[in-house]
Amino acid sequence: MQSLLAARRVPQALALSRRSFASSASRFQAEPTQKPVLLKEFKIYRWNPDEPANKPTLQSYTIDLNQTGPMILDALIKIKNEIDPTLTFRRSCREGICGSCAMNIDGQNTLACLCRIDRDTKSDSKIYPLPHMYVVKDLVPDLTLFYKQYKSIQPYLQNDNPPAQGEFLQSPEERKKLDGLYECILCACCSTSCPSYWWNQDEYLGPATLMQAYRWIADSRDGYGAERKEKLQNEMSLYRCHTIFNCSKTCPKGLNPAAAIAKIKLELAAD
Repeated sequence: MQSLLAARRVPQALALSRRSFASSASRFQAEPTQKPVLLKEFKIYRWNPDEPANKPTLQSYTIDLNQTGPMILDALIKIKNEIDPTLTFRRSCREGICGSCAMNIDGQNTLACLCRIDRDTKSDSKIYPLPHMYVVKDLVPDLTLFYKQYKSIQPYLQNDNPPAQGEFLQSPEERKKLDGLYECILCACCSTSCPSYWWNQDEYLGPATLMQAYRWIADSRDGYGAERKEKLQNEMSLYRCHTIFNCSKTCPKGLNPAAAIAKIKLELAAD
């Protein structure tokens, strides 16, 4: 009988010791520290086509950087979701692939999803739509002409002599010529940073479209290289480029449209 009572007391003692250990441990657990408030001001271009009498303005928003992600796009999404749902901008992939969120941030054309927020709270961040473009609303530019110019270069493979079997083959050297060209996401950052495109965009194709034109001229599988170059043999389509290099400096993908334009000029001079 005594042995049974002793056996019952052991698990009770263990349970009591566990409870006391748990309660004492919780008393000594570290309190989670709260991040300090880090307020930063964002001045964002606003214009509403439904109110044409009102001139464009810069509207200020202040948010806590410790309550948002590290990129400008994160700040814009937070402002739209929590402060002002009327703010309008384009965005899609958030990975620097689609080119939708191209805008002018602190004086430079770039992608909002790849541009880090300057955490210096003493200075504000100014955000505008891409420069020298018609504005649809707020940070949304009208890219109708830009895509029309891109369509004009026929950006697809053309060849009247397809291989009898299989597919078009390229040597490693031929394929390497396309590196730095096919990666373009048509965000229009380079074209809208070019002064020549600002003043002549009705006829000058601009850096982005010209780089894609060279992408097909350089492709060994394409059979219409001569026709493509012939379309550029005029005073405006290509030769409005004055080698300012704004396009290469601002490209968020690190591409070099100026080099592609120079290669087109070289090939046209050699013909």
